[in-house]
Amino acid sequence: MQRLLILLGLLLLLVGLAWPWLSKLPFGRLPGDITIERENFSFYFPLMTGLLVSALLSLLLWWWSRK
Repeated sequence: MQRLLILLGLLLLLVGLAWPWLSKLPFGRLPGDITIERENFSFYFPLMTGLLVSALLSLLLWWWSRK
């Protein structure tokens, strides 16, 4: 458990440091993400981004559990 928390902390630190480059990736602006903008209202639902992240995490956890 301690090792997992340390690894998650390091991962968050690396993502935070790499954020200027990561924000330029197309995640959150993929085809299939729902965006509705009206005069006094805006709604954003990242459907495809969520599916893609879920699939990647599922593959990663499947790969990790096989070791």
